[in-house]
Amino acid sequence: QVQLVESGGGLVQAGGSLRLSCAASGRTFSRLSIAWFRQAPGKEREFVTTISQSGSNPAYADSVKGRFTISRDNAKHTLYLQMNSLKPEDTAVYYCAARRGVATTRPSTYEYWGQGTQVTVSS
Repeated sequence: QVQLVESGGGLVQAGGSLRLSCAASGRTFSRLSIAWFRQAPGKEREFVTTISQSGSNPAYADSVKGRFTISRDNAKHTLYLQMNSLKPEDTAVYYCAARRGVATTRPSTYEYWGQGTQVTVSS
């Protein structure tokens, strides 16, 4: 079993930055593909970014490419999301998710989910 706990959300002005963290329990973290998803009010959960078990081959949604950076520290069992140049449309609850196997962009393929952390970007 894997438990994920996100932190680092908050309120920031447009153009600002935030760094989200996702701490994972369990000894299998390095064998998991990890992703960030987000869900805004009234909208479906959408893919943001994902990274492979080794930390290579990150993939990003077009809406965040060039502004967000995903990384992981397998020794610390932690996933990070550096968010720069934030926009009001980035406002959402951000979730980290994990799965055994290759990384995908589909939320239905992820087995483990955190509780989410709220990110609010004011204009």
